[in-house]
Amino acid sequence: MKVIALGTGTSLGVPLIGCKCEACISTDLRDKRLRSSIYIETKLTKLLVDVGPDFRQQFLNNKLDTIDYVLFTHEHNDHVVGIDELRAINFMQKKSIPLYAESNVLESIKTRFHYALTNYPGVPQIELNKIDENPFILNELEIIPIRVIHGKLPILGFRINDFAYITDASQIDSVELGKLSGVKTLIINALRHSKHFSHYNLEEAVNVIESIKPKQAFLTHISHNMGATADWEIKLPSFIKPLNDNLVISI
Repeated sequence: MKVIALGTGTSLGVPLIGCKCEACISTDLRDKRLRSSIYIETKLTKLLVDVGPDFRQQFLNNKLDTIDYVLFTHEHNDHVVGIDELRAINFMQKKSIPLYAESNVLESIKTRFHYALTNYPGVPQIELNKIDENPFILNELEIIPIRVIHGKLPILGFRINDFAYITDASQIDSVELGKLSGVKTLIINALRHSKHFSHYNLEEAVNVIESIKPKQAFLTHISHNMGATADWEIKLPSFIKPLNDNLVISI
């Protein structure tokens, strides 16, 4: 299985428009972060997790053109607003794309992309599928939803085999942490150094990682407030690294 980091930034991305902080003016490619999303590729399955506003550029950057399924963590704009761009994949594949999300996320999609559920020519061709906290199968992949809290909003992370992806979390209870036992590769969010009401900061993310004990972990959903990557990555434990845009992880 291969995991491609399509984007590793927050809802505003890095650099932030108009900002002159160290991270935003950096020439280091590690400090260029599109909105968070990953692409999972196996011999049988091409799986996208979240479709943000940078989806088109992310697929072009990584020379991708196939999607079998899309999973959604939650309904916030930086995770769903790229749905309209799925039209290009429809044109290439000549078929609709199944979307998998919780009921509240599906309702948001129905409202915001109501035109996609009509027969109007050229709209995204999508199929809405409801999921909950129960595991489900997509081709050869068993998807185990992980309930996490994003401020006050319950959202989902996902475990797939020995890999887990969690973004926008600020809290995970002990039962859900137990579902991550034995994970070997973990991607989890770390917004900035100071505390935030709806995202883990760097210290909190490291503590969660150390409680799960994966062999390797990567930090995502990183804001410009974290500073230049070169300045803070050297302070991380050796098995924890920043997730950078376009990084490919073989699992």
